[in-house]
Amino acid sequence: MTTLNIDKTIGLLALLIAVIAGIGVTIPYSVLLLLVLGGVHGYHASSESHVRVIVTALAITAFANALAVVPEAGVYLEAIAVNLGKFAQGAALLIILRNFYSHLMPNKAAE
Repeated sequence: MTTLNIDKTIGLLALLIAVIAGIGVTIPYSVLLLLVLGGVHGYHASSESHVRVIVTALAITAFANALAVVPEAGVYLEAIAVNLGKFAQGAALLIILRNFYSHLMPNKAAE
């Protein structure tokens, strides 16, 4: 049996928001919600997955518009991918900012 931890819960919630907003239902502040959820996800991301999260954010953002050419469903698929990109961007941004902060702060072990 698979346990549902905070990362999976946040990811599923972000997927739900991305799909619902992507099919045209208005969700107030959906982009902000996705960015914040992504930030929380990025905060809990292990250091081994940092590069994967950043590359995922860049790839989804870059290639989301390619889905627009799919007949009938392309507009919706593109919107869902763009929304998922916002979630990934929030995670990547927090990871980058945490890494930047850790490089600026003095090393406690050196004291």
